[in-house]
Amino acid sequence: MSAKTSAYTTDRPVGRADEPTDGTVDAVVIGGGAAGLNGALMLARSRRSVVVIDSGTPRNAPAEGVHGLLGLDGTPPAELLARGREEVRRYGGTVRAGEVVEAAAAPPSADGDPRFAVALADGDVLRARRLLVATGLRDVLPEVPGLAEHWGHGVVHCPYCHGWEVRDRPVGVLAVGPASVHHALLFRQLTDDLVYFTRGTALDADTRERFAARGIRVVDTPVEQVVPAGDGGIAGVRLADGLVVPRSVLAVATSMWARAEGLAGLGLPMRDLPGGAGRHFAAGPAGLTEVPGVWVAGNATDPTAQVGASAAAGALAGAHMNADLAVADTDRALALARRENAHA
Repeated sequence: MSAKTSAYTTDRPVGRADEPTDGTVDAVVIGGGAAGLNGALMLARSRRSVVVIDSGTPRNAPAEGVHGLLGLDGTPPAELLARGREEVRRYGGTVRAGEVVEAAAAPPSADGDPRFAVALADGDVLRARRLLVATGLRDVLPEVPGLAEHWGHGVVHCPYCHGWEVRDRPVGVLAVGPASVHHALLFRQLTDDLVYFTRGTALDADTRERFAARGIRVVDTPVEQVVPAGDGGIAGVRLADGLVVPRSVLAVATSMWARAEGLAGLGLPMRDLPGGAGRHFAAGPAGLTEVPGVWVAGNATDPTAQVGASAAAGALAGAHMNADLAVADTDRALALARRENAHA
């Protein structure tokens, strides 16, 4: 990484014996969503020097509000993140816009404490003792003409995130595999007018009977395209035989892929979701990975987590990172004291 190195300072007391003096910060957080910001908040409140790298492309950007978050239900995502950034900065943390182009382990300190180098698209390189990966994920929609244009509005994926807002409307479920069956049952709780488009996926007799018992109409004719309405919404679904099934909302389970751009150098293990539904970072309790000094939190490791769960995971990871740093600081101080005593 032949780039300029940036050192970040906070309002914490400087010159403490347990702090690196080479511009290395305690932690770099890659990702400025709920998980990353809450992890950074925990670290900053523990008087750790922390830098959050925010690409500015949150998964929930198209949503009008965050839901299922006690006390903040309905808050626009941009507003929630703006509050989070301000809170991190209030405790001396740094939040900066940027994109990571390469993150990798660097030579450890003389006493074996991990070190990482994080190169940004603007040429800066940050040095850190610990990393929190909170990059989130990317939703991939099935390739149905006209579908992607309505993502986050007329096209939804999560009954808990958007269900109340589409209640009692004509909803169509576009099947992508076996998981779509349960998807349909969840949306049936929200509307009496539900159509299940099989799109070539198998649907056994028992499931068809269960759907019929709940008043769910099944359409086996292939889907050709999503038909737009004059007001910018959805008018319906055109089938291969030319018939248009009126629908104003379409529910579809996306495939979910952890954002891993620039992180290959860390060697973080990943796991595939069942049925080819995506991939995520593997992590243990509190988000600890197999790579010493690296934690993962939020949708990057838990694809189904809503904002509240992602924020909680970030807080837990941040607390464990601080605890790990506290042990390392004590080990260093003890080694220094023993050396001094030996020469006394």
